[in-house]
Amino acid sequence: MTHRFPVKEIARQAGLSTATIDRVLNDRPNVSTQTRRRVTDAIEELTRQEGQLAARGRRLFIDVVVEAPSRFSSEIRKALEAELPSLQPAVIRPRYAMQERMRPGDVVKILDRIAKRGSQGVLLKAQDQPDIRAAIIDLIKRNIPVITIFTDIPDAGQIAYAGADNHAAGETAAYLIHHFLPKNSNDGAILITMSDEHFRGEESRKEGFVTALARMAPQRQVMDASGGAGLDHDTARRVETMIGQNGNIAAIYSMGGGNRAILHTLADHGIIPAIYIAHDLDQENITLLGQGKLTAILHHDLRHDMRTACHHLMAWHQLLPRDAIAPASDIQIITPANIPAFAKG
Repeated sequence: MTHRFPVKEIARQAGLSTATIDRVLNDRPNVSTQTRRRVTDAIEELTRQEGQLAARGRRLFIDVVVEAPSRFSSEIRKALEAELPSLQPAVIRPRYAMQERMRPGDVVKILDRIAKRGSQGVLLKAQDQPDIRAAIIDLIKRNIPVITIFTDIPDAGQIAYAGADNHAAGETAAYLIHHFLPKNSNDGAILITMSDEHFRGEESRKEGFVTALARMAPQRQVMDASGGAGLDHDTARRVETMIGQNGNIAAIYSMGGGNRAILHTLADHGIIPAIYIAHDLDQENITLLGQGKLTAILHHDLRHDMRTACHHLMAWHQLLPRDAIAPASDIQIITPANIPAFAKG
């Protein structure tokens, strides 16, 4: 396996022993596929973080554990790594465990492994499930700080939540849809989708949306096609089921992604929603927005959120005063007319 990093650095990045790294690099037997993958991932991470290897300051090895579609997890990684050089006096070295779909037991195994080998902090995007809560509590007991990102797990012992106000985002979506749709008509339902109800960030978006819409347009029907994990096939299948119940759809509020698949499914049934509100400036959504297939994207600056998360860790390690922590990110309404320059590139 070609690389240019000391075995000790690869071991620290992978969270494995130097002996295990040596066995993998020399292609010796009795090494699992999973372990080989961890070593490969560690070398790829070191390649992206070469600037951090030479930087001076207190090193913090942190673990980023994320359940999300790859289109979003890649944006999280990109946002964090763009912020790393600005986080002096800390030199933050992230290690990643990102999968599109995780059962609660999968997350628990990852968190248990982190607890056993140690970490200077965990950034966690996961479902609110009892076993995951217990694993967070165990990390805290071991003096490993946890910060939930983008979707919270309330009262689980984490030191902070870093991300936008999801309830306000849902209210914003309701306002936009209500004011864009014809004022004197309640024709057509609004289809909403979440990836999973156990992601509390999306659940909070839904609560804000439904509450605000009920206040503004109590007669408007809301159809819920949630549960597809933001993955194209599963999301499309759930939308298909709802269309079978009622094909008169006036607007879409997509909280969990899979928007290209949703649009294809609607088009197969001859449905073109008047309004389509989505979340996040990933590449798929930027393309759809530019094509006029999305009305607006509710965007929160991922770099800002990752900066805030790292600031909380730095403050916990007494490397930053608490009053210097970056505040929560604001919701921005992005339309084809104001796509940010960084998104166009």
